[in-house]
Amino acid sequence: MRNIAAIFHKELKTYFTSPIAYVLAAVFLVITGYFFYGMTVTFSNECLYYMQYASRYGGMPALNLNQQVIRGMFGLISFISLFIIPMLTMRLYAEEKRSGTMELLMTSPVRITETLLGKFFACFSLYAVIIGLTVLYQIILGVYGHPDWGPVLSGYLGTLLMGAAFIAVGIFASSVTESQIIAVVLGFGALLLFWVIGSASIFTRPGAGKIFSYLSILTHMLPFQKGVIDTQHILFYLSFIGFFLFLTVKVIESQRWR
Repeated sequence: MRNIAAIFHKELKTYFTSPIAYVLAAVFLVITGYFFYGMTVTFSNECLYYMQYASRYGGMPALNLNQQVIRGMFGLISFISLFIIPMLTMRLYAEEKRSGTMELLMTSPVRITETLLGKFFACFSLYAVIIGLTVLYQIILGVYGHPDWGPVLSGYLGTLLMGAAFIAVGIFASSVTESQIIAVVLGFGALLLFWVIGSASIFTRPGAGKIFSYLSILTHMLPFQKGVIDTQHILFYLSFIGFFLFLTVKVIESQRWR
């Protein structure tokens, strides 16, 4: 645990002393803030329109703040994470290889799994901080509206699990190359594949379609956005994370003997 904590603090310090974390956080907040404003204004205008309609003709359709704003926000956060997480993970191993410190890591008394977990938790902590900044949006909705807080909490749980899965893939991509650019491209490509693979179920036989749908990260994220917490989706993310961390360990072990 001491070794994991030491690597964790080292990597976290590196994140917060480099501009990349601040730039990505700023871009993330600008994009989510812009769309949050747009979605809330649209929802507000719809409410005003239907209130005027009801005063004239009677009857008013049910407008759902969670469905029209909050669910859309979590969907947007998930999509943006496809782009920012490979940028957060690109240097974790690629930079070690480029600078020549990878050999020191592999010959040090610190085990590969300890180094990996330290890097993983450091990146996940930064991602959690960035996601945590969006709580301000929920506070604003709570002040001016009456959202159902259940889907909000489950949405954040799903977002963090999905983010952890993305990070595991990104770290794996960083472990197979010494180029940060290639690590970003590989990480984004792999994440995009797991994002859209569920769509292949439309063009395949039912049996294969179920497999493709199950492998889709998006398939397991949608229930959380709707307020549904199911252990099968949690287990999927945990298994997904464990699988790619395991692959990363094997890649690094193979490089040790080259």
